[in-house]
Amino acid sequence: METISTWYGDISHTLLERFKQIKLVVCDVDGVFSDGCIYLGNDGEELKAFNTRDGFGVKALLHAGIQVAVITGRKSSIVENRMKALGVPHVYQGQEQKLTCYNALLKTLNLQDHQVATIGDDVPDVDMIKRSGIGVAVQDAHPFVQQIADYVTAQRGGYGAVRELSDLILLAQGQLQLHGGVSL
Repeated sequence: METISTWYGDISHTLLERFKQIKLVVCDVDGVFSDGCIYLGNDGEELKAFNTRDGFGVKALLHAGIQVAVITGRKSSIVENRMKALGVPHVYQGQEQKLTCYNALLKTLNLQDHQVATIGDDVPDVDMIKRSGIGVAVQDAHPFVQQIADYVTAQRGGYGAVRELSDLILLAQGQLQLHGGVSL
């Protein structure tokens, strides 16, 4: 099998060809954009940490004309605020049946499964990962999720896994820009 060397390791030529078809990236939040930890303060406030590299990756995808969506099982104003700051147009929270939301989104955007990459970390993401053209598990995802994924990131969730996926898609599509931009 022919492989291509990337910053994140070698990937097959076949997988790189599949990355060329991606028009939508669907992301879980907890364990993907964050490290999966939820910090609760004494007064009930909830805190999450987001990696600015992931933010840059999202902005780069959007700039390249690739749609980005978040489908998450939890509801959080923190997520709403972060995704709004990044310009993510499709944010679906409180989705216990993620595949139903995924199907509706594809219908709305007039896309097919092979045009979608989904990145997740745990069992609630499995159905979307299986249906997507490229199913991605973060490096520290549940072992079952890693087994069914087409690609496992070199980076852990909350530590640049979304950026890794965005870099690979943009590399495959000839749109990887390594200059300029704003801090996120």
